[in-house]
Amino acid sequence: MGNNIKEKINNIDFVKNYKRMWPYIKPYWFRALMAILICIPIGSLDAIIALSLKPYMDIVMVDKSIQSPWYIPIGIVIFTCLQGFLNYLATYLNTWVGGKITCALKMDLYKKLLTFETTFFDSRKSGDIIYRFNKDADQACSGLLNNIKTFTSRLFSSISLMAVLIYNSWQLSIIAITVLGCAFLPLAKIRERIKDVMNKSVAAGSQIITIYNETYSGNKTISSYNLEKIQTNKFQKILNNIFNFQIKIIQRTSWLSPMMHVIVSIGIGAAIGYGSHLIVTKAITSGNFVSFITALIMLYTPIKNLGNNLNDVQFSFMAIDRIFGMLNKKPAIKNYENCIEMKKLVKTIEYKKVSFKYGAKLPNVLENINFKIQAGTTTAFVGNSGGGKTTLVNLLPRFYDITEGEILFDGINIKEYSLTSLRQNIAVVFQDNFLFSGTIRENILLGNQKATEEEIRTAIKMACLEEFIDSLEKGLETEIGERGIRLSGGQKQRVAIARAFLKNAPIVILDEATSALDNKAEAVVQKAIDNLMMDKTVFVIAHRLSTIQNADKIIVVNQGHIVEEGTHNELLNIENGAYKTLYNAQFKNQEATV
Repeated sequence: MGNNIKEKINNIDFVKNYKRMWPYIKPYWFRALMAILICIPIGSLDAIIALSLKPYMDIVMVDKSIQSPWYIPIGIVIFTCLQGFLNYLATYLNTWVGGKITCALKMDLYKKLLTFETTFFDSRKSGDIIYRFNKDADQACSGLLNNIKTFTSRLFSSISLMAVLIYNSWQLSIIAITVLGCAFLPLAKIRERIKDVMNKSVAAGSQIITIYNETYSGNKTISSYNLEKIQTNKFQKILNNIFNFQIKIIQRTSWLSPMMHVIVSIGIGAAIGYGSHLIVTKAITSGNFVSFITALIMLYTPIKNLGNNLNDVQFSFMAIDRIFGMLNKKPAIKNYENCIEMKKLVKTIEYKKVSFKYGAKLPNVLENINFKIQAGTTTAFVGNSGGGKTTLVNLLPRFYDITEGEILFDGINIKEYSLTSLRQNIAVVFQDNFLFSGTIRENILLGNQKATEEEIRTAIKMACLEEFIDSLEKGLETEIGERGIRLSGGQKQRVAIARAFLKNAPIVILDEATSALDNKAEAVVQKAIDNLMMDKTVFVIAHRLSTIQNADKIIVVNQGHIVEEGTHNELLNIENGAYKTLYNAQFKNQEATV
């Protein structure tokens, strides 16, 4: 799926893939086994029709006996009905087992998705994620069980039909089986011809999902900038790519079925030609011949259409390979061995010679960062855009891991703490907080699922949400829509702050929490933030310097380096200092606005 997730699958070992799937099949092995066993008589019953034609032809059509074997056509109907019922039962069991396996796979994939670090999501599109963690599971399970059902029924159908062939004429059977072997020869090369095109087709499929997601999330931007034509052209280009890949797959596989038809026709023609000679020489009866030809046609028919099913088989096994490639992938950020639980309140936080870059071949975003703060203080980070402020605080909850140096809580490297306990002690309020679909109550409770009504009401009051919620007809039970679309920017921020209140973490990170708000909304949210900051160790990334003048320490970060640090007054006293320059520029802008 694009350069990020395209995988080169050099070998798709069918047996290995089935072994990989066994842990998911195991809980339902009895039903899965029953589905397979039922396929044995389904396939074997094919031989009944062909076999019954010999006595019928010899007695009625050749001997013209008035004692017609009436039981033969009735028997054919009965066996066909039985075959149909068994086929339904096998399909039902396959679907039931397949649904259970698909659910289990999707659950494991989703759990795996939640373990991945921020860089995993940074490097992938939403369509890639949805395709790999959802559609691949559907495709893998569907193909796996259908392949077992088809293979089992056709295997025993072939065995029983070949037994009928040999029973009727061993001479003609040699011709039939030789042609059958020749028919399978083209399959050896077909996988290599379509492997690359299938990968590209999957990538294009994920792009379709991505553009739908972007259209949903960016509908206002599309409308405001009149991007309908650009988006339409973009979508059309993707559709053209998908169409071209489909045509390429057809070009590389569609010759298979016609070739099978030709080979099978040769086999049938040879059997008819030589069979006529055997009838004339009385080596076989007419009944033998008709029974043989019927069995031969029933044996060859699935083989003629084999090419049409090959694409689905390939997609299924490639999906299985991608799934287990992802399940076996190790998260870059994880718990270290013998990690400890972070239980006590932190007294000091220290960045010691910290450097960071987003990729091995990329330059450092942060370079040799050193500072130490005390618990219960507020530290503000300011500086030019892109200087590394947000990256610096994102290292604290280990959204990213540092490249060099250490971050220490009371002298202990944060990597020694379990991720869960570390993050439980840190609350983050972002500039654009993510709210989940559901109610206001459900989003606030994400801070603490066990919170009491009294604690919820306190959090609402401290987040300055009381008046707003009381004005709603359904109050806390109000649905807010996907990503909180029904709330204003200030309301969303205050819901996020209430969530942080319930979490009651000793460390709070405020990442430009008011920079996207107007003055009125900012004043309300700032009051809520002031409440949240009480008795906490606070890290503030500030765009508006007026909001951080009372911070215990202000650190100026430019181009990945700390260039100044001190209190507001101390930094203003530095002649031509970076902070003073920023402050004066912002103050002049405010005067100009007034």
